[in-house]
Amino acid sequence: MNQSTAQKPRDGEQTGKSHVLTLPLEDTHVDRSPHTYERWLIAKLMRMAGSPPLRFRLWNGDVIEPEGQQSQFTLKLTDPKALYALVTNPNLAFGDLYSAGRLEVEGDLPELMECLYRSVHQARQKWPKWLEALWRNHNPRSTGISEAKENIHHHYDLGNEFYRLWLDTAEMQYTCAYYESADLTLEQAQLAKLEHVCRKLRLKPGMTVVEAGCGWGGLARYMARNYGVKVHAYNISREQLAYAREEARKQELDHLVEYVEDDYRNISGQYDAFVSIGMLEHVGKENYPALSELIKRSLKPDGIALLHSIGRNRPMLMNAWIEKRIFPGAYPPSIGEFMEICEHSDFSVLDVENLRLHYAQTLSDWMERFTAREDEVSAMYDEHFTRAWRMYLAGSIAAFRAGSLQLFQVVFTHGDNNRLPQSRQDIYAFPAAPEEA
Repeated sequence: MNQSTAQKPRDGEQTGKSHVLTLPLEDTHVDRSPHTYERWLIAKLMRMAGSPPLRFRLWNGDVIEPEGQQSQFTLKLTDPKALYALVTNPNLAFGDLYSAGRLEVEGDLPELMECLYRSVHQARQKWPKWLEALWRNHNPRSTGISEAKENIHHHYDLGNEFYRLWLDTAEMQYTCAYYESADLTLEQAQLAKLEHVCRKLRLKPGMTVVEAGCGWGGLARYMARNYGVKVHAYNISREQLAYAREEARKQELDHLVEYVEDDYRNISGQYDAFVSIGMLEHVGKENYPALSELIKRSLKPDGIALLHSIGRNRPMLMNAWIEKRIFPGAYPPSIGEFMEICEHSDFSVLDVENLRLHYAQTLSDWMERFTAREDEVSAMYDEHFTRAWRMYLAGSIAAFRAGSLQLFQVVFTHGDNNRLPQSRQDIYAFPAAPEEA
């Protein structure tokens, strides 16, 4: 098996590190016609997937149409081994084969993925147990302190230049934006998200805030700049912290914001607010009780906490390809698992909001920008890396559109805190988005 080293190692790095993308590349030259049993395998695969409107174009040019319906999409397989991989474990193989160029898609990729997600969701209720076992997703990798560093390194330390190509130019946010009106730009929607979070936390000048997993530091700077609060922001990605610290210095906010290179589990002190945007997916369910206890001891008696995370309507493992190639250790919690964090420390839940379709729009905006810069991405890494990230973005758009993924914002406080707002009217008193970004 050949491997695609989709990230060129920097000076001093070794290609054995887990952030290097490896893919099953094969010699795809085939000069034979498909066997009868291979055609049967395709028909069986489609029935098990709920008979989506897919046409298959095989390595010799033969076409297999869907049964009893018009095709809306075409999948092209370059070799028989690609078919066998797809039948054996489609959850992993589909992304790998597409990334390697052994599976091509004719039609809109996000729409195809949404069609597949909806079709499979209906069909899997009738799957035999052996098929559930064969196509199952695997448990996520460990998220212990040492493993968490490697997991974060794999995804977030790809390079600030890479993310700068397609994220917003306002605060470089790699989390769900808030499209309170349909005509917002990505920049406006990301700033609206930051404002929305600040309002939910009821921030006031002089307060102290701790942030677990701060990304490129945009929320911390926004809170300091617009609300006059002091922020301790924790992160274990050196690339992100280097960017965050430089931006804070440029904006003369470094007297209010301290970026701490450390694991969230080492947060100390008490604060008026605890906030985490997009980190819970990387915590691991086994660590939820410890996270709950950490938040409890970090919050002042009348403090407020907000967790913002990708989630599920019911417990389910992350797609095998996403967990293996893109987000190692990832596990989006169900809303019930989310609530276990609150129940464990007797927190009172004040607000739960689902921004699922906001994330679908965010990802669509990211993908549009990513697509426009694909040549630059391929120059940084290679074409297989570019195809992998195209698949990741398209599949994520589809998952939020189809309801496979949710986006929860949960606000809570100590169970005996009586200094609570009478209503939520102040949150929506005027638009969160700026007129211009």
